[in-house]
Amino acid sequence: MNPFNYIDNHLTVDGVSVSEIATAVGTPVYIYSKAFFQARLVEFETAFADIPHLLCYSVKTCANLSLLKLSAENGFGADIVSGGELFKAIKAGLSPCRIVFSGVGKTASEMAEALRADILMFNVESAEELETLAQVAGNLNLRAKVALRVNPDVDPQTHPYIATGLKASKFGISHDEAITLYKQAAANPHLKVIGIDCHIGSQLTSVTPFVAAAEKLRDLAIELQSAGLNLRYLDMGGGLGIRYNNEIIPAVSEYAAVLKPLLKSLPGLTLILEPGRRIAGPSGALLVKVLYNKRNGSKNFVVTDGAMNDLIRPSLYGSYHRILPVLRTGASKNVVDVVGPVCESGDFLARERLLPAVKAGDLLAVLEAGAYGYSMSSNYNARLRAAEVLVENGFFRVIKSRESYEDLTRGEYI
Repeated sequence: MNPFNYIDNHLTVDGVSVSEIATAVGTPVYIYSKAFFQARLVEFETAFADIPHLLCYSVKTCANLSLLKLSAENGFGADIVSGGELFKAIKAGLSPCRIVFSGVGKTASEMAEALRADILMFNVESAEELETLAQVAGNLNLRAKVALRVNPDVDPQTHPYIATGLKASKFGISHDEAITLYKQAAANPHLKVIGIDCHIGSQLTSVTPFVAAAEKLRDLAIELQSAGLNLRYLDMGGGLGIRYNNEIIPAVSEYAAVLKPLLKSLPGLTLILEPGRRIAGPSGALLVKVLYNKRNGSKNFVVTDGAMNDLIRPSLYGSYHRILPVLRTGASKNVVDVVGPVCESGDFLARERLLPAVKAGDLLAVLEAGAYGYSMSSNYNARLRAAEVLVENGFFRVIKSRESYEDLTRGEYI
């Protein structure tokens, strides 16, 4: 199922005309399908329904309040990595007792905010972080519920920038160090050990690395339980990939089929998963308008009003996003670079892409852009960040207004 489809050669999202959205809201604009987003939430819940589990939507993926609220309404918790994400998650109605706080650089003030909110647990990533968390909890006369993020040294076979489970990564704690830190945490009156955590990377296209990581965590969990630690949660993180181009992607049911037997060997533990991209990515698209066609020697460029500040993934990761003309005309195809107005040679949405000929004013849809699209956007070159729109039951509504020039200087002083 794909929410973006042609009807009479006009691109639609769940039956709503994409051109109509552009006319009403302008471009660039992020468009999300509520039906598709919700169907992916249900897909995860269904796949793991027969075992104790908690699904925590990865807020960093796409943090619009409307989508966070939809996650909460479907029984999800939240995986956060900052105080700002904690604020947004609670504002959207996500229960603090279903929130896990991940990330390698939590500040003392963020820890205090999360402790006061009484979140489910902190996924701790270093000895010094553990020490700071204990101090903050002690100052508040509270106990911090913790898991340690263990680095299983598993190759996730993904882009190096989003591989997080290798020894060279800044994330996680080695197996040997984890044993020592767990014992220290268990002995600290301001800490309560309740889980074990790992996250090996993002955009994984095979379940094999998940199995390898889960087996290592299972063995460590058994060792910790034998040492007297009362573990309640096994957090396997997220990372299940989506199809951007020609990738062969495991079904959620296949993912569940390999993880559930491992969990059943650990009675009493609840499985936590932190999906994000798999839910949000295909649910959204970035709509841009063609400004110019340009030719430099043998190179053809399509210049759009969307740029790397709107969608940085192609520039940052060399990632591929499908691009479709909103009006399908049957025009002859050319090999072009689709670029934006930003003053960087690295400002592109696609390179050497075979696309139908377009002219100024035509619209293009950059697909599979719902994950790490708007959430990684910026004001570089003093560009206004895009609007966000949610399509629901044949209608659309703005869920984030386009920024104004006044927004660019808010909080600045001369």
